[in-house]
Amino acid sequence: MRFSHQLSAAILVAAAPVAAHAQQKAPVTPAAQSSTSVQAIPLDRVLAIVGDVVITQSGLQEKLIQKRQEGVTFPEDSAAFHAFVRAAVNELVDEELLLQKGKDLKIEVPDADVNNTVDKQVKEIRARFSSDAEYRAELQKAGLGTPEEFRRFRTDEVRRAETITRTVRKLREDGKIVQANVTDQEVQEAYDRNRASLPKREASVTWRQIIIAPKATPAAKERARQKAESLLVELKTGGEFEMLAKRESMDPGSKENGGDLGWNRRGRMVAEFDRWMFALSPGQLSPVIETPFGYHIIRVDRVQPGEVKARHILISPKVDSADTVAAAWKAGATFDSLAKKQHDFASAEETTLLTPFPRAQLPPAYQQAFADKKAKDMVVFQIPGNATVPGKFVVAQLASVEEGGDLTLAEVKERFRARLAEEGGVKRLMDSLRKATFVAIREDALTLVPQAPAAKP
Repeated sequence: MRFSHQLSAAILVAAAPVAAHAQQKAPVTPAAQSSTSVQAIPLDRVLAIVGDVVITQSGLQEKLIQKRQEGVTFPEDSAAFHAFVRAAVNELVDEELLLQKGKDLKIEVPDADVNNTVDKQVKEIRARFSSDAEYRAELQKAGLGTPEEFRRFRTDEVRRAETITRTVRKLREDGKIVQANVTDQEVQEAYDRNRASLPKREASVTWRQIIIAPKATPAAKERARQKAESLLVELKTGGEFEMLAKRESMDPGSKENGGDLGWNRRGRMVAEFDRWMFALSPGQLSPVIETPFGYHIIRVDRVQPGEVKARHILISPKVDSADTVAAAWKAGATFDSLAKKQHDFASAEETTLLTPFPRAQLPPAYQQAFADKKAKDMVVFQIPGNATVPGKFVVAQLASVEEGGDLTLAEVKERFRARLAEEGGVKRLMDSLRKATFVAIREDALTLVPQAPAAKP
């Protein structure tokens, strides 16, 4: 924790070392030290002074715990760890400088903003535990006290962080943070330092496509209807529904189960199918009915309030093949002319997707169709429908294929340049704040900082 007093640099020498605690210990007075009846209370170790604010070891421990929770790996050898600790203390110094600047600028954070953030954070942390008792026990183990004390701690931290954010924003708006000039050499060095930790490039694709809604010719529809009518005659003369469904139905979702559709409520199926399914009595057969999927024969097995258990046999007419569109495209027909004539614009699917799309986020049908394909390859595949919309065909040509891997300097150069320019501007600001404020860091105290702070919720 941090506390404000009118202090001089002499305190850096006089402060007594102690272990880190979540709560700030009161300073020991000379009178208390000389009394044999009063036990001396040691000071939290002072690590630095910024103006009239003290940075203590417990405050540093909180900073290190935060870094560990963010996934930062701590150095193992003592020299590297000491440098790591010194950098963390300097971060705390910079934060205090910005907080003091924010006070000068009269930066305020409304309680409502802080409380909304804290409410969300505390709720997320509490959800990790199965009971209030477990939650309280873990807070105590982490040195965070009661849930009420933990909430006060988080409120202080959130207000502090938001004040710093708003202060930097105000300084930037006022032109106090001017971006620094960055050389190509500095960009290269930054890239080399951070290359191992950069995110990997996702494997991605871009493509053009024509979505084709299945269409059957009148002759194909008539053949399918006659087939369904012949099956209905067979059923009425003793044919077994389940056996005929397994043999003849074109519904892949129910075929192997003898046409069984399970229990369904109103509105799950297309309107005509729904109407007949709820009109039939158990054991009764429907006539041949037509839906966008083809021709159906329905049998109701069981009925209960609001639900029907039924089976069906589906005979779908042969539809126009998407292969003809693919062939025309390959033969030289322009994509725009084919899309204008053949694309199902009612599907709301785009025809041109030239922004790289991660392979891992593609729908399963697209992932399978695009697997191992190269730029300019053309694929024809079907995307599944649902209970009310038939599946459709896709004719797609890959425009680009980007394999995953390490990001190159060319891909991140401008991002690094912008970040370095911003960091340079902030550094100039912080240098000016340090020159205008008393700052002292106690190097001997930094070497005594424990190397492995415990994690907190």
